[in-house]
Amino acid sequence: MPKKTPKRLKITLVRSLIDTKPVHKRNALALGLRKLGTSRIHEDNPVIRGMIAQIPHLVKVEEFSNG
Repeated sequence: MPKKTPKRLKITLVRSLIDTKPVHKRNALALGLRKLGTSRIHEDNPVIRGMIAQIPHLVKVEEFSNG
C-alpha cells in the first residue's frame, strides 16, 4: 500500500508588514515571509495553521498535495 503524502500549503505574503503589530510581523517572519510577494511551502499541520490564523489579512494560502 503506497504511503499517503501529507498535504502542503503554499503561503504568499500579499500585504506589507509595515505598520503591523509586532506579533503579526514575527509570525510572518517565522513562516519565512520577508518581502512582499514571497512564497513558502510548508506541510499542513496545526502549528502552521495557527500561525496563518493570526495573519489571514496579510497572506494568501493555497493547498495542494505532493502526489
